[in-house]
Order: sequence, then structure tokens, then C-alpha cells
Amino acid sequence: MDVAALLGRPVAEDDLLDRLHSVIDPELGVNIVDLGLVYGAEVIDGVARVRVTTTTPACPLGSYMTGEIRRALFDVDTVLDVQVEVTYEPRWSVDRMTDTAKAQLGWPV
Repeated sequence: MDVAALLGRPVAEDDLLDRLHSVIDPELGVNIVDLGLVYGAEVIDGVARVRVTTTTPACPLGSYMTGEIRRALFDVDTVLDVQVEVTYEPRWSVDRMTDTAKAQLGWPV
């Protein structure tokens, strides 16, 4: 049985993504969801598992983003822990960005 379900209402991926909109890439000034850096988010047995990438494998912000993701999700009801996996497969591309992110960066949409 899912421990999180025992503690309260299950947390949907959309709820986690809403919280992750508060995590801003400090180099670009755009949130990681609209940048397309979040590949998935779920809560299983009270553990929020988030799969993310960075814009390049050489990006020095991986540990910063991990800390900010943990901060954003720890106050979600039923989340007892947060695990962040940083991956580079599939590689990030600008095609993953939302129109909102493109507009914030001054790109035509």
C-alpha cells in the first residue's frame, strides 16, 4: 500500500509541476518547468521523485537546482523525502521550452 495515500490525498504530477514553477534557472531567469528541464515527477510511498536535466552537461547549476527542487517540494502534503535524478538522456533542446519561456527570453513564438 502507498504510504502517501495513508497520509492524505495522493499528489498528482501537475501538483508537483506547479510547485516546481518556483524553481528559477538563475542564468536564464525562467522556471525549470517552462524551460523543459523537468522530465518527470511523482510521489511514491511519500518520496517525491523528480527527473531533470540541465541545458548542457557542463552546466554548473545541477547541485543548486537539486537544492531548490527539494526546497520547493518538501512542504507538499504527504512528501516525506525528495529524490532528484539529474540525467542527460534524452538531451535537452530548445524544442522542450514552452512558448511562455520563449517569450520571456525574447524569442518569437
